[in-house]
Amino acid sequence: MEILITNECPKINVDIGEIELQIGKILTTLDCNDHEISILFIGDQGIRDLNHQFRGIDRPTDVLSFPQISDDEPEPPGAPVLGDVAISLETARQQSEDHGLSLKEELTLLLIHGILHLLGYDHEISAQEEERMRKKTRELFEVIYPGKKLADTCNF
Repeated sequence: MEILITNECPKINVDIGEIELQIGKILTTLDCNDHEISILFIGDQGIRDLNHQFRGIDRPTDVLSFPQISDDEPEPPGAPVLGDVAISLETARQQSEDHGLSLKEELTLLLIHGILHLLGYDHEISAQEEERMRKKTRELFEVIYPGKKLADTCNF
């Protein structure tokens, strides 16, 4: 498993080592421990730019996922690349209060959400898919934080 992490928002401190361990647990639980993933921590302006460029939405968001796995193309040699996840640390910090979580817990939640999108989960397709993703998110959050339940107000 290869995990590449970049923090382009240094004013908000992130424990990269801990994030790597959490991603490792998440990927292992999802049976993807032989995959490569890239994580980018940025600020609101950076994620706003990405959101506008790739989704046509001109506002910041919390997390964006860019899957790299395609059924149409042959897989190149080496570890299969799941894709890239971009997270706004500024939005995560604001949302953590709304969700009743620490920043560290909120980042875990966003990482899980982003990784599930890389694997094809999509809460915007249907109510059934939203529930499936919500259930898997809670299962994975419990792997990282045993006994910690996400509030019902948390839409993930």
